[in-house]
Amino acid sequence: MPNHPHFLIIDGYHRSGREELAAGGATTAGELYAKMLERVVPESSVDIIYPADPGVSLPQGTALGSYDGIAWTGSSLTVYADDARVKPQVDLAKAAFEARVPSFGSCWAAQIAVVAAGGRVAANPRGREMGVARKIALTPEGRSHPLYAGKASVFDAFISHEDEVTHMPPGAMLLASNAFTAVQAVSVTYKGGTFWAVQYHPEYDLHELARLTYCRIDKLVSKGFFADRQAALEYVEKLEALHNDPSRSDLAWQLGVDADVMNEDIRTIEVRNWIERQVLPNMRS
Repeated sequence: MPNHPHFLIIDGYHRSGREELAAGGATTAGELYAKMLERVVPESSVDIIYPADPGVSLPQGTALGSYDGIAWTGSSLTVYADDARVKPQVDLAKAAFEARVPSFGSCWAAQIAVVAAGGRVAANPRGREMGVARKIALTPEGRSHPLYAGKASVFDAFISHEDEVTHMPPGAMLLASNAFTAVQAVSVTYKGGTFWAVQYHPEYDLHELARLTYCRIDKLVSKGFFADRQAALEYVEKLEALHNDPSRSDLAWQLGVDADVMNEDIRTIEVRNWIERQVLPNMRS
């Protein structure tokens, strides 16, 4: 019986988006996911691909079905746009469903999973949900779903997105929601495959949120998240300071964050549940 899961990580960002993150001191999405998976399962191995870039394919000699799990990152692309960088990712999600390789992912992943199975995504009329998503509540289906075993019924999570799922496809189950975004988590069964996805980002920590905020600083100021650039920089500094010293209860209070996002074990329960309930059983079969 194999005991070293091999993951495929699909980084949804185009090269220009990855370069923007790196320039702002953020970890690129694929690398961030690799670090999270390796912390949850230290003996795991990963391959990362970038299907938004032209000419990208799986590592030579590797079939999609040879992976034990597929993990999808976020992206700065728009899934419903007529964009040549998007279609290969939708096609890849369809192929993953057909190959019946368990999939999991954040943000873009939920949207890709839904669109690949026949659902729809559109711009969120409330605008951008940024920083910490508040009061995400499990649905009755979510409370009994294995993705959320051990998770509180209401929680906060790191988040950054402007689009949301608007139409669920057949075979999809709504698992979590909040006042800002109707679909915060979804389980999609399609062509015999499964894809568990969340609209939020369990892979982030306070440092990564700080760097992402810095990368998006002009956009966030223009959208009214901050009065001016200086206010945004002060927010970034507080995030970094709390990351460096989690005992700073004053900063945690000012930022309105607690163990939901600061405790890695709590923040990544969903990832661990996916691995234990989907990936490892798939390896044993």
